[in-house]
Amino acid sequence: MGFQLGLFSANTESGLAITTAPERWSGSWTDNLRLARLADEVGIDFLLPVARWTDWGRDSDFQRNVLDPLVWATGMLAHSRRIRVYSTVHTAFHHPVVVAKQLATADHVSSGRIGLNIVAGWHAPEYEMFGLALPDDHDTRYSLAQEWWDVVRRIWSSAAPFDHSGRFFQLDRVVGMPKPYNGNRVPIINAGSSPQGRSFAARNADRAFTVVAGPDDGADVVAAIRAEARSYGREVGVLTIGHVVCRPSRAEAEDYLRYYADERADWPAVDEVMRLQGLHAQSFTREMLATFRHRFAAGHGSCPLVGDPDDVAGAIAAFAKAGFDGIGLSFLNYADELGYFAQEVIPRLTASGIRTQ
Repeated sequence: MGFQLGLFSANTESGLAITTAPERWSGSWTDNLRLARLADEVGIDFLLPVARWTDWGRDSDFQRNVLDPLVWATGMLAHSRRIRVYSTVHTAFHHPVVVAKQLATADHVSSGRIGLNIVAGWHAPEYEMFGLALPDDHDTRYSLAQEWWDVVRRIWSSAAPFDHSGRFFQLDRVVGMPKPYNGNRVPIINAGSSPQGRSFAARNADRAFTVVAGPDDGADVVAAIRAEARSYGREVGVLTIGHVVCRPSRAEAEDYLRYYADERADWPAVDEVMRLQGLHAQSFTREMLATFRHRFAAGHGSCPLVGDPDDVAGAIAAFAKAGFDGIGLSFLNYADELGYFAQEVIPRLTASGIRTQ
């Protein structure tokens, strides 16, 4: 299979583009269903949703409508044949006993194609909506995530009831059936870019899903995550994210990027997202936040993959050469733009050896 290509954040209105452009992604179930069937047909490897529980303020429509990641994933699986679909789950908002059964059920719906993306959470307004206090330090958030995952993993692997007495969960006679379709677990991603998040992935995940500035700094991130994983006797792959604007010519692509991510950018929402990222998350360094305002408008701070098909294929190949195992892609309108990407870019990646048929 080689380098994997996925679609990220299609379960939400606007995807990752913080823009008012009228043709932006709707995030509706109808459009997601159309996208899943197309992605399945053209060879996209995975779908990965964002988990968002509240909006970015009354003055912005960015990600206002978000389909629940687990229900969405189960629906996507029921209407596809081969593609892997992950569900993104906040450990602070979802009880591990409930999630273990929900994911195992979705795995049976799909004959073994569900995956789990574990996130520790950072968005303070969401915590407040749930009546919870956002822990001030990342160590506490990831301590909870570790205990949460330990419980889920034990439910899937244990044949007998068990008790659990921990810092965050006190559980009596825990049982969980059915087990996942192919045994005692499903593929695990951890989306995190803080030091604690990357360490959590090294200890627990099959793949780390992390934000980088580009292939150059990304190579060091990949090496560090893999080295830490090996210190635990594990091998971990690494994924990142990018936003695609692919057109027949580089000038057309750059013009379109300028149109939706500059002229039609939702700048109040951009600034609010960046403010909250700076306050509560460590996904982006302070230096990145200071210089990435346009990247946030274009694709929530992800890496730009912009130009003609050769440009875009070359940009993706650079991540493969830096050691990444795959990339989650976003488009201004996923379903309208994926066909051209699949027709023009994927064959170039295959011809170069980045992808295998």
